[in-house]
Amino acid sequence: MPEEVLQRQPFPGPGLAVRILGEVTPERLKILRECDDIVGTEIKKAGLYTKIWQSFAVLLPVMSVGVMGDQRTTPTRAPCGRPLRRRHDRRLGPAPARSVKTISSRIVNEVKG
Repeated sequence: MPEEVLQRQPFPGPGLAVRILGEVTPERLKILRECDDIVGTEIKKAGLYTKIWQSFAVLLPVMSVGVMGDQRTTPTRAPCGRPLRRRHDRRLGPAPARSVKTISSRIVNEVKG
């Protein structure tokens, strides 16, 4: 069996809807898919994917207003503050600051909604 299949992180049985707090709509699912793709891509780039049991984005019903260029924005938020866990539940510690910063920056700049 390919190593990629053996090392794949588990996906929640109920699907993406359990990662959306509040109303589940097609638009909110689209936003979450985009955020989740960024999280997975950056975790892999950082070499953490096989060290972390599970990493994913969660869509919260929290909006904040920011400014990008000359426009106001309401960026999507993905929580990244909890300690990551290694397989077999050994502590890895907090997510590396560089990875969290990159994930947060990409989500704010690339995901509309």
